[in-house]
Amino acid sequence: MPTSPPGAPRFRFGDFQLDTRAGELRKHGVRLRLQGQPLQLLAALLNGAGDVVTREELRRQIWAADTFVDFDHSLHNAIARLREVLGDSAEMPRYIETLPRRGYRFIAPVETVEAVSPSPAAHPEEPRRASAESKRPPSQAMWAGGILAAFVIGTAFWLARTMPRHTSAAPRLDSIAVLPLDNLSGDPSEEFFADGMTDQLITDLAGIGSLRVISRTSVMPYKGTKKSLPEIARELNVTAIVEGSVVRSGQRVRVTAQLIQAPTDQHLWAETYDRDLGDVLKLQGEVAYAIAQQVRAQLAPQQHAELRLANSVNPAAYDAYLRGRLYFTTEYTKPESLRKAQRYFEESIQKDPNFALAYAGLADTYVYLAFQGALPRDQAYRSAKGSLAKALALDDSIGEAHDTLGLLSSEFDWDWDTADREFSRAIALAPSYSCAHEDRAIFLALTGRRAEALAEITKIEQLDYGFSAARAVSGTYYGLRDYPSLIEASKRGLLPDPQDWMQHYFLGVGYEGTGKLQEAISEYQKAIEMSGGSEGVVALAHAYSAVGTKTKAEKILRDLERKSKETSTSPYTMATIYAGLGENDKAFEFLEKAYSQKSLGLPSSLSSDLLLESLRPDPRFQNLLGRIGLKN
Repeated sequence: MPTSPPGAPRFRFGDFQLDTRAGELRKHGVRLRLQGQPLQLLAALLNGAGDVVTREELRRQIWAADTFVDFDHSLHNAIARLREVLGDSAEMPRYIETLPRRGYRFIAPVETVEAVSPSPAAHPEEPRRASAESKRPPSQAMWAGGILAAFVIGTAFWLARTMPRHTSAAPRLDSIAVLPLDNLSGDPSEEFFADGMTDQLITDLAGIGSLRVISRTSVMPYKGTKKSLPEIARELNVTAIVEGSVVRSGQRVRVTAQLIQAPTDQHLWAETYDRDLGDVLKLQGEVAYAIAQQVRAQLAPQQHAELRLANSVNPAAYDAYLRGRLYFTTEYTKPESLRKAQRYFEESIQKDPNFALAYAGLADTYVYLAFQGALPRDQAYRSAKGSLAKALALDDSIGEAHDTLGLLSSEFDWDWDTADREFSRAIALAPSYSCAHEDRAIFLALTGRRAEALAEITKIEQLDYGFSAARAVSGTYYGLRDYPSLIEASKRGLLPDPQDWMQHYFLGVGYEGTGKLQEAISEYQKAIEMSGGSEGVVALAHAYSAVGTKTKAEKILRDLERKSKETSTSPYTMATIYAGLGENDKAFEFLEKAYSQKSLGLPSSLSSDLLLESLRPDPRFQNLLGRIGLKN
């Protein structure tokens, strides 16, 4: 927010301090998230502490004559947001008293610290207290009048600079980030609920085709940030930001949301929703619909109905669902976290058997437990398929469920037509759902559709700046065998997380694919170290062999062969070991075994893995690819 000129005041009341020069409200020294019209309103009320500030005065000071908004609605929402931040209430006010049809009065004692320009004659800051009961003595009238005049001029200048500048039409906004909603319950254990509400609001908005909605993983790092909204907007490349808060008390939930035109920090809209906890899905739909209207997004009739007419849900079931989503979205690479997510989704279904989202979440846990090797492939497939069938029978409009069905079709069934249809359906239902774009990009690379895969990468990079997106982009270039681009993508992926073993592995592949074998060896060694010795060992042997260190390569592969007799080693890994040793018949024997078991990842590995380069000229390799439905 623009700062005020020298001479703008600072107000102290209760535990709060408003610095009009900096445009900041603090409590016990901690900056609170308040800006735009609510902050300007507070300044106006503090300026007239103890006196009635009429509605017309507030309109003139804060809402410009060319502002095309519902003034009554905007004033009500600004007061509601202000009371929420101050912990005040209209029924028993400590700070802001409502005078029906007239205006408002700030009733708490206020201390004003005048900030004077430094000069040889300047005096130290002098506090004064003002309230409904305290008046300045007549002997100080001249001094006070001078200070008051300077204050009014300074405040008017500050309000003029921070006041929204409106044109005859509200700006069209095309991209939006929902910042993590503040938990105002006072109970840290309720953080999961606020985070879950943030996640669901992002999901609802992601279904609006004309909006680019930044992913959850990209916005969560801004939780508790002290960065300004314009700064956040620049980093996320968005034109609008939604921020707000959640309070849950008993069986009621209150959500306050406001929409900010991000580059200018201009307040566009605010609303408070107070609902029964069972109507939380409807509440989220209402908030998403209101935001869509404000940004002038073009809602299709079906989207309009879905946003406005959500089903009720058992509050305890929703609680369990949010806890499950928290474990799944933040720690999906850890089997123990996936198990916790699974239990919460099962608990949610038990409490509300008609809650479609819980079935979709449960299906996700089965799929990713299989990907982590923590659940047998066939068991995971059956369980995920059944859960998705139930979810889609209850609600066919869940984009996440169609995306998971696409994963089942590609990774488990090798049914490329169904996978293509389901990924496309997921994106049609949720155009800003980054996971669907990530999964579809990898699928398109696998099936040789390079131009479409690159288009999906562009979309991913607009929506998500997180761990999953970075791996997906690298994985797509890996599938395309585009090694120069893979090097660039992997290096970018390592910037936020230098310990990501998979990005080091991808970087090693990129180097090996471009002939930089020493660099490849270094990256494979890092991948082995960071994965605890479980990943990249065969690739390291392959790179050693390529640089002529065949003795070292054979020793590694023979050691792996011996260990495989003592532990369970996948048929595909065994195939890569024998391919590296030049024992091609053995390699094909294990590839056939992997094919018969429909081993997870086999199609993408056959299509792209450098470890199988020596087998590609063999007609048996082309035959195997053809049976899977892929081309070399």
